[in-house]
Amino acid sequence: MFRLDNKVTVITGGGSGIGRAISTVFAQQGAKVYILDVDEKGAGETLADISSEGAEAAFKKCDITSATEVEEIINTIAAEAGSINILVNNAGIAHVGNLENTSTEAFERLLNVNVKGMHHVLLAAIQHLKKQGGVVLNMASIAASVGLADRFGYSVTKAAVNGITLSIAKDYLSYGIRCNSISPARVHTPFVDGFISKNYPGREKEMFDKLSATQPIGRMAKPVEIAWLALYLCSDEASFITGCDYPIDGGFITLNS
Repeated sequence: MFRLDNKVTVITGGGSGIGRAISTVFAQQGAKVYILDVDEKGAGETLADISSEGAEAAFKKCDITSATEVEEIINTIAAEAGSINILVNNAGIAHVGNLENTSTEAFERLLNVNVKGMHHVLLAAIQHLKKQGGVVLNMASIAASVGLADRFGYSVTKAAVNGITLSIAKDYLSYGIRCNSISPARVHTPFVDGFISKNYPGREKEMFDKLSATQPIGRMAKPVEIAWLALYLCSDEASFITGCDYPIDGGFITLNS
């Protein structure tokens, strides 16, 4: 079950964190994975992880904020591989701040990466997906569903992801394209470690434990746990699922009220 044999899969932001885990799991399950990222070093480490598990993947350096660059690379992948079957829109950036202390520059950066970047990738890939049908999976966040302190810009962009997901699912159903999204709570990624180190020097363990405890289950998610859900939603076993968002949050939404 949950095999992706020979499925040509494009994964944005595959150089670290959740994207690395998704890339690795999908490659292990037989997908022909193409990682898109601006981080060459991180993507190289992901390829090494995949190789160590006896699988293979390819890397294309790509800045998703450039529509021209995205179109060129997506078309190159489709020409090399013959098709595109699965698109995972994972690339994104985070930001801490409320309305007043989120600068215009920071807000525009969030929109450029999290919303416009996803739009660029979808617009380039959809023509290839339409040829034989396929799957789109977008990375949203619980920040789109509940109020989180100091996450104004991030929450706005992730709410947009939910709208994108519903629109793609509705408009391209007749082409055999399914589109869903995943909404993680806090996941233990390098971003979390960097955020704690920068803002709470000398209190890293204390703050890590405090942030972990915000999930009722008592810990942060592991990136691979998000990848396992992504695998299911992109597999043929999920062929009856489209237009849905899946919280994976250790009980955060339903048990914190």
